[in-house]
Amino acid sequence: MLNLHPSSFSPLTDLVFGASVYFPPLFKAVLLGFFLWLLLHPLLRGWIYSGEIWHPTLLDLSLFILCVSASLWLLISW
Repeated sequence: MLNLHPSSFSPLTDLVFGASVYFPPLFKAVLLGFFLWLLLHPLLRGWIYSGEIWHPTLLDLSLFILCVSASLWLLISW
């Protein structure tokens, strides 16, 4: 007999459960870091793109990585 009940376990539900166990801390850090970057970027945009910085895109990317790292540290310590 074919069981079409949605609560039956399948490999897809195991995959979704495994993803919810292992990935959210990284996703939370990236999401929180992105919002932190959105707050800092407009404040520093004039200085980054003024010509004093050799490569503004690399500094912008570095700022994003620092924001993600700070948010991961915040999530771990909290």
